[in-house]
Amino acid sequence: MSASDVGRGAAFVRAAGGSVAVTLVLGFLAAAPPAFAADKTSVDTPNATGVLRTVVLDPATLDPSNPFFQSLGTNGRSCVSCHVPASGWTLSPAELQKRFKDTDGLDPVFRTNDGSNSPKADVSTVEKRRSAFGMLLDRGVIRVGMPIPPEAEFELVTADDPYGYASANELSLFRRPLPSTNLRFLTGVMWDGRESSEQTGTTSFHPDAPAAANMQALLDNLMHQANDATVGHAEGLPLSRYQQEDIALFEMALVTAQQNDQAAGSLDGRGARGGPMALAFQPFYLTINDVLGADAQSRPFDARSMKLFDAWAGSKNPRQAAIARGAALFASPRIDIAGVGGLNDELGARVIRGSCSSCHDSPNVGNHSVPLPIDIGLTDAARRTRDMPLYTLRHKRTGDVRTTTDPGRALVTGKWKDIGKFKGPVLRGLAARAPYFHDGSAADLGAVIDLYNTRFGIGFTEQEKADLVAFLEAL
Repeated sequence: MSASDVGRGAAFVRAAGGSVAVTLVLGFLAAAPPAFAADKTSVDTPNATGVLRTVVLDPATLDPSNPFFQSLGTNGRSCVSCHVPASGWTLSPAELQKRFKDTDGLDPVFRTNDGSNSPKADVSTVEKRRSAFGMLLDRGVIRVGMPIPPEAEFELVTADDPYGYASANELSLFRRPLPSTNLRFLTGVMWDGRESSEQTGTTSFHPDAPAAANMQALLDNLMHQANDATVGHAEGLPLSRYQQEDIALFEMALVTAQQNDQAAGSLDGRGARGGPMALAFQPFYLTINDVLGADAQSRPFDARSMKLFDAWAGSKNPRQAAIARGAALFASPRIDIAGVGGLNDELGARVIRGSCSSCHDSPNVGNHSVPLPIDIGLTDAARRTRDMPLYTLRHKRTGDVRTTTDPGRALVTGKWKDIGKFKGPVLRGLAARAPYFHDGSAADLGAVIDLYNTRFGIGFTEQEKADLVAFLEAL
């Protein structure tokens, strides 16, 4: 299959009114790697540890006239305003700070509808704008305003918002924009899954559905999300179906991974299978390698889900050897998983002995292979910093009280048990995407490892933490 074959296939199914993403994505998975011209279908961007590469699987979508790159609203923003290739198709504080400096805080990303700490923030001067957009500049987070659902099992008791805005009608939730790449591996769209949830009128994924049906559901979700983003973030009118489709197809055609490591060299060299091209042909289906045994093809769970760097075990190159050791640690059952909402309570197990791959189980991808929003305590009051709002919620029937910086999926479902739950993101391309977690609370990957090490009392040594960071940086 050539690049032009992929493009013609997409054009054909669109003209026929067929399932574009299903035909396109399932088609290239079954084919030999296409011979793309590197100058037209890939982009390399340097980062602190090496080079990130994005490959565009459908060259026909790589067109400046694609609505992904166009300002379709009223405030100057486009999709690429918040999904920047050099930042792993999301935002980074360093890149945002440069944009602020270059434009005195007038770049379209700096808008009060969701970029500022409060929609009522004073942005009349450069210094006031610097303060107003503090969360965006420091953490790379966008303010998402969501109400408590009318039929929710809980109510708001108090809102301790340092910016003086949040209420039950609109909680202020500070969240990182998720990458607009590697999307065919998703089992939930948005951190709280609201764009793939029947509660919000979109189509959820079903483990017992055919792969084509789930792929079509993903396309529908991404189209819906593109429309919501244009209406909300860009303050525009609803998109036409063709505009939604153009954006979703472009996003579905993107595959991103770290391609080169400064010390290890090419991440697909010497037998390794890093980089985006191997990822483009990585087998995937909903439930693949499910840790709870729900694999649709009845395959047993394999904790060694990340096998990209097996060939580097024992390498004489110190960095390559560290990456391979980190991959082995990722699969090592050294974690006593306890107190995780959506896991321990659902299984009725106080403690589950597992590994990183118990939750990050999609082979060579690293997200959940089933829709599995969980609460690992990131939004607990004990972790709250002074720049974050804190909400006190009360169960309407039992009177139980909980404090949280973000109710997470509970604002979609209205369920008490869903407070603080978020999905796990795809792990590929991590080196370009700091800071981490939904709220940008971990400045680097070392801080991510430290949180898990402390949260679950794992006892990683300094060498083990360094090896894990090396592995994650190579993804």
